[in-house]
Amino acid sequence: MSRWAAAAAFVSIAAPLACHGAEHLIEGATQSPVRVIIYEDLQCPDCAAFRAMLDEQLLPRYGATVRFEHRDFPLAKHAWARKAAIAARFLEEAQPGAGLAFRKFAMANLSQITSTNFEPILAQFAESHGVDPSKAKAALSDQRLADLVEKDYQEGVARGVARTPTVLVNARPFIESFSVEEISKALDEELAAAR
Repeated sequence: MSRWAAAAAFVSIAAPLACHGAEHLIEGATQSPVRVIIYEDLQCPDCAAFRAMLDEQLLPRYGATVRFEHRDFPLAKHAWARKAAIAARFLEEAQPGAGLAFRKFAMANLSQITSTNFEPILAQFAESHGVDPSKAKAALSDQRLADLVEKDYQEGVARGVARTPTVLVNARPFIESFSVEEISKALDEELAAAR
């Protein structure tokens, strides 16, 4: 199925779901009526490319007017993605900003992180961000954090998400790979409609 056919099929089930507030990492304008929900896998190369687009182009242009909400959608094919999502949640709770920094770090270092070296890398990252490394490693077994990741995942499944990144601009889907021009056009349209 082409990505356009998948997007068309997805539109019918992409109705907005309730926001869970503090459970989700938010960047940009927290009170904006224009919401971008990002289902991402921290071990996904396409998600890493979208993260770069977000940092280099979308946040500088839309950060003051659009709410960007992150959702965890670790794919089963990725050996350490679920652990990374749990770790990012722990780090954000332990040291605000550290979870976002870890998400960026993980996606920027996909080729260096493996399932074998994930925990030592997490410990080193935690220590460099003022978080107890042993607590960061122990958090990987925290059922509450695992349940929050699973809740995001199941919310995504209920919306029809199957690939990452899946980005919803006020429920308009952009799946796996798309240009900055495509998503910017949707953001501009939604911002104009919100005025």
